[in-house]
Amino acid sequence: MSSAGNYFIRTASRRDLPAVRALLVETWHDTCDSIYGAARVGEITDSWHSPEALEARLGQPNSEFVIADNGSEIAGMAYAVSGEGGGALHLQQLYVLPARQRLGIGRALLAEIEDSFPEAREIRLEVEEANASAIAFYVANGFSRLGRADAADQTAGSLPALIYGKTL
Repeated sequence: MSSAGNYFIRTASRRDLPAVRALLVETWHDTCDSIYGAARVGEITDSWHSPEALEARLGQPNSEFVIADNGSEIAGMAYAVSGEGGGALHLQQLYVLPARQRLGIGRALLAEIEDSFPEAREIRLEVEEANASAIAFYVANGFSRLGRADAADQTAGSLPALIYGKTL
């Protein structure tokens, strides 16, 4: 378990899910309303961040779902899945409340995810091209742009994105 300021990084549990959902809804609206519009962001968060979708991640094999908690607030979350064979890691989510960004919470969440998969040789993620602050965060943490996820690469319901990665 690592920490960032007064926040400790720990594994998420079922009781954390309402706060995690609220964090995701707030963060998505703050970041993406100007990109997709508030109505579309509401649709995305209702689908991707529903209580059922979040709960399904808790028991997912070869995954890690962690939160940044100070005892009274959950300020960040991250979720990653290890690929077949364990060599490739896919960071599917890393979000920090807008008011708690730039405090080291995102860096601590990322470090915990990386430490949770010692067999992983690389980590990849997708990020919205217009999300300049997220891109700057990932670049500052050693990621480089690998390409673009075009329509042929995407699963149903996904959005266009840039692919970033780094060797572990």
